[in-house]
Amino acid sequence: MRVLTLLTCLLLPISAYGACEGRDLRLEMSSEERAALDKALSSIVFPEGNHWIARKDNTVLHLIGTLHTNDERMGDVVERLTPTLSKADAFYFEITQEEMDAFERDLAQDFSPVMITSGPTLIDLMAEEEWAALSANLAERGIPGWMAAKMRPWFLSMMLGIPPCLMETPDFDRGMDARLTEIAKEHAIPRHSLESVEELIAMFDSHSLEEQVQSLVRLAGALQSGDNQLITMANTYLEEKHAEIIQLAKIQGQKASGLTPQEFEAEWEGFEDQLLVQRNNNWLQKILPLKDQTVVIAVGAGHLADTHGLLRQLELAGYKLERAPF
Repeated sequence: MRVLTLLTCLLLPISAYGACEGRDLRLEMSSEERAALDKALSSIVFPEGNHWIARKDNTVLHLIGTLHTNDERMGDVVERLTPTLSKADAFYFEITQEEMDAFERDLAQDFSPVMITSGPTLIDLMAEEEWAALSANLAERGIPGWMAAKMRPWFLSMMLGIPPCLMETPDFDRGMDARLTEIAKEHAIPRHSLESVEELIAMFDSHSLEEQVQSLVRLAGALQSGDNQLITMANTYLEEKHAEIIQLAKIQGQKASGLTPQEFEAEWEGFEDQLLVQRNNNWLQKILPLKDQTVVIAVGAGHLADTHGLLRQLELAGYKLERAPF
């Protein structure tokens, strides 16, 4: 599996086709749930659009919201985008394919970055019933209990977001990022990373092992994705409703977590700050210095919306924004 797909699938639930079948859960929402979703969306800036153009002086940025795993419907999208994006001077991804490949080769030799290398294992840190439930869910995803016990909690959180059916789906990691990489390669356009794998892992490991375990236990129910969630999120993405993806995940996560609204909100704020706010701020340190060129910025669609999103932050930096065809 593509390691970075695993690291990012918590941010944007993955798309599904082939071995994964399900239904769009939005069609089954109650009037109260729909009202809550609409209310949440009403206060979010730049809630829609997977292709935006930001202009400032002689600098043009094409911001493309991506989904990190494959959906056969992306082919038509890429065909429409290619004539425009193939004229860019550079592409910036969260992490380039080359850097991901290099990390995977290293990981094949040394799995320690995602392992608990010393001290107690998860079996020692969790209640018996909590471990039993977690290990059963991970076994469905091809991770035996003896191995899961020694894996870092943040990595297992990502694995819970991958439904078992996806393991049987061919080319599941050929998402929008991979397809845009193909455009850049075909037209010999330089590709750059906005962050490194090591930086991403360091961010996840910034909390103690005990804190990670506590969060994993509290959110285990909310983290799990099934076929229906995948279909729902893929459809929402292709409708360019990226803020709805996040807010719907929040509503569904609250229901599945078993936590009180206050408890879940505290966990959600921590997730949002770590995976969205902090990373967006770090990426802007590389984006804002770009001058006098046309650049494609391809990142998970969840990074675009809201006050901490890249679109609003670029607007505050003096860029003029225009929604473009996707």
